Formats: sequence, structure tokens, C-alpha cells
Amino acid sequence: MNTELDAFDLAILAILQRDNLRPQREVAEQVNLSPAAVQRRIRRLQESGVIAANTAQLSPEAVGRPLTIFIEVQLVNELDALTQGFRARVAAETAVQQCYAVTGQTDYLLVVTARDMQEYQAITQRLFDGDQNVQRFNTSIALATLKRSLHLPLPQTLPLR
Repeated sequence: MNTELDAFDLAILAILQRDNLRPQREVAEQVNLSPAAVQRRIRRLQESGVIAANTAQLSPEAVGRPLTIFIEVQLVNELDALTQGFRARVAAETAVQQCYAVTGQTDYLLVVTARDMQEYQAITQRLFDGDQNVQRFNTSIALATLKRSLHLPLPQTLPLR
């Protein structure tokens, strides 16, 4: 994905990161473009993958998933053939919000949400039990959420208004 982003694109993206439901005519007014031009730019940003998804950010507590859990996973061997099953289970597990292959003493870092500890145990059983390639996993439970966001910092541009 090699999409050139100009000042208008960056301004549109900044607005959409804050409020993806903002009417395109309002976005157009804020960035000093026509609504049709904003619509074309948004479509191009979606088609090129710059805008990866249009979703609602839910409150975990409001939907009964108050636990945020970080799981560090250490594997015996990182060969693709030996990690395929693990990666497939992680991709299929809806409680896994994010998964990263990382450097250091662990191989993967998972961000998981759960209703309670009983559900967390069921999740770990689904993910790890019976997988001889999982050497160990370590769990940390968030005690408080200081910040929750997937917003990306964008380069500063001159105001377009």
C-alpha cells in the first residue's frame, strides 16, 4: 500500500478518526472541499487500505466484558508449519481483540477481553490446550484503563479552513 496522502487526505482522516459518522458535507466544509471530492477521497482511502475498517468502538464494560487481559505466549518453535494451528485459533477467537508477533522472550502478545475469570480460563483452554508447540503463556490483567484507542497520530498539516 503506497498511497500518497496530501493535506486534504490527512485532514479528512483526522476528522474520521474522531467521528466516523460525521456527515460528508460537514467534513467537506471543514476541509474546504466539495462533498463529492470528499466522497471520492474517502472511497480512494478505503480502496487503498488506508481506511482499514469502519467500526464502532464499544465500551467493554457496557457490553459485559469488563476484563482486559494481556497474554504473552512463548512457543517451542516458530516454524510456520508448527504455528499454523495456533494462529488459526487466535484468528477465530472473538475474545482476542489484538495479536502481535513480538520480539523478546515471548513470541506473541494477545489482548483479550472476558466477562470473568471463568470465561478467561475457557479461552485459554481453547487457545493453548493440546498445542505441544506452546511452551508457556503468562497473563497480566488490567486493573484500570487509562487510555483505550486505536487512533493513529497523523502528520501535522496546515489548517485548511
